[in-house]
Amino acid sequence: MNELSIDDKMTLIQYAIQKYENEDELLEKLKNILEEKDIQRCLDTLIGTQRVRRIGPEILQNNDSHTEIPNLPEHLKPLLEKI
Repeated sequence: MNELSIDDKMTLIQYAIQKYENEDELLEKLKNILEEKDIQRCLDTLIGTQRVRRIGPEILQNNDSHTEIPNLPEHLKPLLEKI
């Protein structure tokens, strides 16, 4: 499989957040596809740019009122189905 760009990783994480809002569950599911440091880096970036927000200590949510989720590229669809 080709290496994913940072934008691909962040898009994949945003779509995964729609499925799993609990941060621990999200991290567990994403570990099968991405390295933990990449997940944490992308989450920090998404939160810092206000595309994702924390709701309480363990809940993540896409910040739809601030920005739209990008369209899911075709090459990421099979990865999202694995999650």
